[in-house]
Amino acid sequence: MKTLVVEDDFTSRLFLQKLLSTYGSVHTAVDGQKAVEAVRTAMEINRPYNLICMDIVMPGMDGQQAIREIRALEDAKSKFTSKGVKIFMAKIIMTTALDGFQGKINAFSGLCDDYLVKPIDPESLLVVLRDMKLIP
Repeated sequence: MKTLVVEDDFTSRLFLQKLLSTYGSVHTAVDGQKAVEAVRTAMEINRPYNLICMDIVMPGMDGQQAIREIRALEDAKSKFTSKGVKIFMAKIIMTTALDGFQGKINAFSGLCDDYLVKPIDPESLLVVLRDMKLIP
């Protein structure tokens, strides 16, 4: 599994990086703009991310805008496999300290696949990854 952790908080970024490195390579970005650049580069070399953990509230480009831009990049580049699955479509988990209904609605309308509230519970994250069939 190839993962991109997008998080402006050093401690949260390090926590997710350490936890997810057990399952494959983990790259990090400190804001939405850097995340979009990382996704674009990964797609150009045909090594797209399988998972993106995206903080919502960050300076500069926030997580909502970043996932809209990432999904637009994926739509422009993706092709369907013989099984009808789009390649280059990463699973996106929004991570935030905001635990409100409106925040969840906004995240899912931005085309994320799941939403976890910080502090992230490791077991909850692993359950989500198993449900997404990213880990056994």
